[in-house]
Amino acid sequence: MAAADHLARFVAELVDEALDLAPILAAYTEKRGFPPYDPRLMLRLLIYGYTTGVRSSRAIERKCVDDVAFRFTAAGQAPDFRSIARFRRRHLDALADLFTQSLHLAQKLGMVKMGRVAVDGTKLEANASKHKAMSYGRLIDKEERIEAEIAQLETEATALLADAESTDEAEDQVFGVDGKNTDLPAELDRREKRLARLQAARAQIEAEAADKARRHAEDKERRRQERAGTADEEAVTDAGEATAAKARPKPKAQANFTDPDSRIMKNSDGAYIQAYNAQAVVDEQHQVITAADVTRNASDALNYNAMLDQSAANTGIHPKQALVDAGYCSETNLEAAKKRQLSCGTDTFMATGPPRPRRTGPTTRPGSAGLSRPATTAATARRRWSKGPPEEGDPPGAGVRPRPGPPATTPLRPPQRA
Repeated sequence: MAAADHLARFVAELVDEALDLAPILAAYTEKRGFPPYDPRLMLRLLIYGYTTGVRSSRAIERKCVDDVAFRFTAAGQAPDFRSIARFRRRHLDALADLFTQSLHLAQKLGMVKMGRVAVDGTKLEANASKHKAMSYGRLIDKEERIEAEIAQLETEATALLADAESTDEAEDQVFGVDGKNTDLPAELDRREKRLARLQAARAQIEAEAADKARRHAEDKERRRQERAGTADEEAVTDAGEATAAKARPKPKAQANFTDPDSRIMKNSDGAYIQAYNAQAVVDEQHQVITAADVTRNASDALNYNAMLDQSAANTGIHPKQALVDAGYCSETNLEAAKKRQLSCGTDTFMATGPPRPRRTGPTTRPGSAGLSRPATTAATARRRWSKGPPEEGDPPGAGVRPRPGPPATTPLRPPQRA
């Protein structure tokens, strides 16, 4: 029996008394066949399993036999892994809605203050090898080569079929005893299927390039209209369509044949993997997740606005402060941070780069005859960005502004004598 303050009891009470399960229960109206497991029981198992790090349906099935907490959660029953997996697949949309319900419940309990949130992302490795990806340039070369091979095989197949018609014996040798002279040779069929896959991958890359160009052109046109003080959505659409029609993918743009939705990304170890970019917004007070998403954007910077907007939509509140690391730093996001501060009251604290170790003492340049210089010189000087006090003429609470870095030049000077 689980202890009174055990997580399993909390999950059971949450499912039985707090969450609205109407969308899930509405799916169980059929009276024919063997009665299903109670949806509340299945939901308990999924929530408790995922909360404790047990993701596998087979592992959950085993836990229902071996683990006291799981046995309590399942009310002594042991659903097989197929039932658990099918329940999850059947109710994916409803399960996603439970996240928002749980978030609202946490708000009512005072666990979500939205005073300060942190936005971050992590790369989740896809179930696909990066070696199964092919660049746009290679796709075109491969497609042309296979088209030539198919043309050659079609010529050979035509000659083969013409010869096969001469005698039944020749037909049996080429197509089999029950074959017809309209059957497609296996080698030709294999190449045509491969060509179809290449063409589908090429179309995907071209569509993504067009969509990216369209969004960029629409944003550019909106900014132009904003500066001009006009608003013409039709012109925005026309600009996007015109640019999309002329867009061409970069030769190195890639598509994966095993998992077309995944992308090659650089993980925290510096290795390139086939992956997705998982994003989360976390409230500081009790580490409650207020927004979560999985994207195909290799760069975190493309998710800055979307994640904060999703967090506000889920909670109904804009945070007072948002913390983001250097992965989100871009000119676009710096401007967006200013606008967000003015429109939503959210101060964004955005890192501009990894911290550099501070050197102590002078460094000697080779061949400088003992002359030394400070560690930071014109070669390494750069501008830093920070949220500073308002400057004259700025609107109240102005956002992110540049702060000058070290001097542009640092003269060499002889070392100090002891």
